[in-house]
Amino acid sequence: MSEVPQGLKLSPKVLLIDPVRMLPSLLVPLAGVLFVGGFSPGSFGWAAAGLVGAVVFAVVRWATFSYRVAGDRLEIRRSLVSRSVRTIPLERIRGVDVTTPPMHRLLGLAVLKIDTGASGGGEQEGELDGVTVHEAERLKGVLLRRARAAKVEADPDSPHAVPDAPPAPPEERLIVKVPRKWLLYGPLSGAYLLTPFALAGGAIGLAFQWGGDLGFRDLAWVAGRWLWQHPLLIAAAVLVLILAMPFVAAVMYSVFNWDFTLKEREGYLVAERGLVTRRSVSLEARRTRGYEIVDALAERKAGVVRMWAIVTGLGDSETRGQLLPDVPRRVALDVAAQAVGTFAAPLRPHPPVARERRLFRAIVPWLAVAAAAALLAVLTSTGLWWGLAVAALVFATLGIPLGEDRYRSLGHGYDGVLLSVRSGSLRRAQAVVERRAVVGWRLRQTWFQRRAGVLTLIVGVGAGKGGYEAVDVSAQQAVGFPAEVTPEWMAPFLRAPGS
Repeated sequence: MSEVPQGLKLSPKVLLIDPVRMLPSLLVPLAGVLFVGGFSPGSFGWAAAGLVGAVVFAVVRWATFSYRVAGDRLEIRRSLVSRSVRTIPLERIRGVDVTTPPMHRLLGLAVLKIDTGASGGGEQEGELDGVTVHEAERLKGVLLRRARAAKVEADPDSPHAVPDAPPAPPEERLIVKVPRKWLLYGPLSGAYLLTPFALAGGAIGLAFQWGGDLGFRDLAWVAGRWLWQHPLLIAAAVLVLILAMPFVAAVMYSVFNWDFTLKEREGYLVAERGLVTRRSVSLEARRTRGYEIVDALAERKAGVVRMWAIVTGLGDSETRGQLLPDVPRRVALDVAAQAVGTFAAPLRPHPPVARERRLFRAIVPWLAVAAAAALLAVLTSTGLWWGLAVAALVFATLGIPLGEDRYRSLGHGYDGVLLSVRSGSLRRAQAVVERRAVVGWRLRQTWFQRRAGVLTLIVGVGAGKGGYEAVDVSAQQAVGFPAEVTPEWMAPFLRAPGS
């Protein structure tokens, strides 16, 4: 097995990136120095000194940083002000991610991040920001192979144990490559639809913030008051932003999911994606305990879904655990069958009172708003309140099919190996996990649920989000489902008195 030399440093090319990354934080102070100094030679000298200081700081930080693989651990050393050594046992490594942001890609560099799944944030995670792409891929292979070897030594009966086997070239199998035409499904998720409004809001906030720092806040306020006095311009701008929503969403979605590829390599599921920033995420296949399929209302009509892996000990599972972007449902189910298995049981419906609760919550609040608006319209003789009342009645009407769909989406099931729970409508999520991943059960009941005679059954799983909910199940289902899935746990509680 290849050995990583001791005391390796980051690529010197990273020195071209660090000062540029510092510029946003230095821009306002430097501009302030120039304005206060009246653009005199002295102010230019102080600004230049600030830039030189940033470069010197980057050089010193690079010179005092090193890393090495020593035996069964990865050591990352820093000695900028005080010496520190971060030690990551290889057996704790759950995955190694490689990303190439735009500036790194221009210089042939990458960011390598080691995930240990440690709780409490990234206390035991390591990051090497500025290694060459070749070194990142080589180090990734060494860390993953050694991590697997360390697990084999700790568990000789592991199916991955191959005693005295010489290192072989990595085997790679393509599971799925998302065609670029499927990127058109992106706006259906709704995740990026509000991007134009977010960009516009950010630009306005930046104008007022920098206006105060650079001395033209009054100009920003004058422009804002002028726009407020011309509501047609505001309406036109909002209309433009609305029309831009699907196009901007498609662009943003494509940037993040360009050439999405899922592979299997040396016992890991490797997901690669990204146009501007390319990212490669490795998930240990033997720690995969299930998957979660998510679809919004528009995605459901188009027959597409997104999918995440449910993996034990995975940090930042919402981002790192993504197995597939928007793809046809049949493709997602094929991938799920390869990764975990096929869930082969129908979902069981929840009691009728769950339907009543969903219809009530989707309709009655809007009816209350309509009644209050109508009363205010009568008392004040203001047509605006009548408009609000009509809008609330429209939303109440739309709440009928929404409530029905939310009820149809409820369900739970077990096929002897895999169990599943599903809920939601505007964002419907179905989690499928292996029975061996279940670590406990929890029952929760609000005051309204207690009056309706239903409960929320939470399946405790030592992976993913840690728990998945079957919402508004009956009392019989709340007892019977755990007894069916884990009968040995429930038996002591289900014995008849005196038996």
